[in-house]
Amino acid sequence: MWSDAELGTLLERARDGDRESLRELVRALNPVLWRVARGQGLGTEDAADVVQTSWLELLRRLHEIRTPRAVTAWLITTTRREAWHRQQRARRDVPDGGIAVEAAVDTEPAPDERLMTDERDRVLWRHFQVLSQRCRDLLRVVAQVDRPDYTVIAEAFGMPHGSIGPTRSRCLAKLRAALLADPVWGAS
Repeated sequence: MWSDAELGTLLERARDGDRESLRELVRALNPVLWRVARGQGLGTEDAADVVQTSWLELLRRLHEIRTPRAVTAWLITTTRREAWHRQQRARRDVPDGGIAVEAAVDTEPAPDERLMTDERDRVLWRHFQVLSQRCRDLLRVVAQVDRPDYTVIAEAFGMPHGSIGPTRSRCLAKLRAALLADPVWGAS
């Protein structure tokens, strides 16, 4: 996991034209941006577009970012805004679903496997949605990386560094308690 200082250095090198530093920055932060985009309720294709747009926006404004160490926070904010704009456009432009259904290729698991997975997912996400927005956002980002950099997360969420772990633990405990109390979760 990269520290915010290391990510800032990568951004500065990318400003100077170092393409490998830009590639490293993308490799380091792309999973986080995907989690943020998907966490905003976007499907895979829309999330891919939003993440790509966020990276393009970074390239456009590469020299305008005054604090390179804040590149993660800047990208997370940009991704959230773009996801919101994407959702607003989608509400205005409701496509004809018939065409999409005809063109779809079935790559899903067997129906009985999918049914069990879908039911568990519904129960999990129903309880996840009851958590506070802060818990949902924090868990989405922290779950995306193996060893999250709490300094970067603290900056992005405006939280003290020392409160991230305890907050994450409380959020997970609330989710666990809700799931264990749900008879459908235990039956799955």
